[in-house]
Amino acid sequence: MEDVVTKIYEYLATYGLQVLAAIVIFVVGRWLAKVISNILGKVMTKAKVDKMLVNFLQHLCYVALLAFVIIAALARLGIQTASFIAVIGAAGLAVGLALQGSLSNFASGVLMLIFKPFKIGDFVEAGGAKGTVKEIQIFNTVLASPDNVKIIIPNSQVTGGNILNYSANGTRRVDLVIGVSYEDDLKKAQRVIEDVLAADGRVLNDPASTVAVSELADSSVNFVVRPWVSGADYWGVYFDMTEKIKLALDKNGISIPYPQRDVHMKK
Repeated sequence: MEDVVTKIYEYLATYGLQVLAAIVIFVVGRWLAKVISNILGKVMTKAKVDKMLVNFLQHLCYVALLAFVIIAALARLGIQTASFIAVIGAAGLAVGLALQGSLSNFASGVLMLIFKPFKIGDFVEAGGAKGTVKEIQIFNTVLASPDNVKIIIPNSQVTGGNILNYSANGTRRVDLVIGVSYEDDLKKAQRVIEDVLAADGRVLNDPASTVAVSELADSSVNFVVRPWVSGADYWGVYFDMTEKIKLALDKNGISIPYPQRDVHMKK
């Protein structure tokens, strides 16, 4: 019995301090990891970094520091950590190869959050789709199409091609082509169109609208009609102008020709 008690004391003397030191390293290290990650979060918040990116990087920092703390605690217990680190590295490499598409999407999401090619609420064309930006996630970007269809695009496809941001500049130009007959008075037709534009309060004075002859086509003389409007008014002005110009031309006796074909019958 005395031998057993003696051996217990020997084990406690040999390993007790190591276990206690490992526990202290783990507890203090975890506290420091939390403090450092919180400080990082506050610094990024003050720098006005996107909240979603702040939360993600803060959590990533905490997990990375905690992993170092666990390895240090295991080493203090006398456990060989070299092979353990090698296993973690090999596992990380395998996971990275398996998730390389997801990692690419993640990297693209971080780049978008940093460089901000668009923001929530912008109307964009990216990744082969058009829509209003609803959410920028870590792996995907969510758009809502004009007919309210939810579109989910991998971030790598968004950053891998051209991004057209229709809302970035605040104003947009409406492009219309209006054709009139060769027999009509061109100057009168131009004045009628300009009067229609001037009567609409949504059309901006600066930049000035353009109404000019652009083409002598097969069946008509074509005007380009290019008013500038606020981005939010684009589609309303586009549809309204098409109708109002047609009605104004009809009222002033100016015809909009359409292709016709004369067929001559020979006996």
